[in-house]
Amino acid sequence: MSLPIEESVRRNSESEGGEVETSDHDPHYDPIVSLPLVEIHTNEENEEELVKIRARLYRYDTSDHEWKERGTGDIKLLRHKANNTVRVVMRRDKTLKVCANHFITPDIRMNVHCGSDKAFNWSVFADYADETCKQELLAIKFGNPQNAELWKAKFAEAQEIVRTKCSLYTQDQSSDDDESSITRSEDTDTPEPKSVDKNSEEETKKEVVDVKEDGVVLKLKELKVDGDKTE
Repeated sequence: MSLPIEESVRRNSESEGGEVETSDHDPHYDPIVSLPLVEIHTNEENEEELVKIRARLYRYDTSDHEWKERGTGDIKLLRHKANNTVRVVMRRDKTLKVCANHFITPDIRMNVHCGSDKAFNWSVFADYADETCKQELLAIKFGNPQNAELWKAKFAEAQEIVRTKCSLYTQDQSSDDDESSITRSEDTDTPEPKSVDKNSEEETKKEVVDVKEDGVVLKLKELKVDGDKTE
């Protein structure tokens, strides 16, 4: 003999099972308002990634004279495909807010920070993380020495790319070479006009002497003729 509670449970399960088998319910609903897909540009479409490492970034606050954390996330070196410039870009986790954004120049020095094998610091003349140009002293700390050495090697590689392939620096080198060649040509060419001037002066002197000699000869001839007449 089954209890009333068990009988009610069995009936409910059977009824639910029957409904599931014969149900044609579709839970999909068309949206009332359709929103178009928006393509978000990161300004990194024309750049290739040289390295991407997770790290923690700090900046030196000159007003308080202390290091302050700027963010934790992935720091990247991005090389532009057309003009071969390389910049440092870092975004914070979750918010993706930019905390480092500056170009690499050949004169930047990567220094060991506080004697640690996992941290470096460097000075930047123009950083655009806050959408304004600021001079910053930055420090970065990696999770292990291997990532730190990889970052240092890739940073040096990026500096070499900028120095040898970026048009901003190659044009400066070519202009310096042109100036040096101009100075060298000027040094070699300066004696030539002097010699030409001397030759021209000598020729003019000879012409003057010849003219004078011709005049003297003519005068002598005239004197001879006059002497003949007097005789």
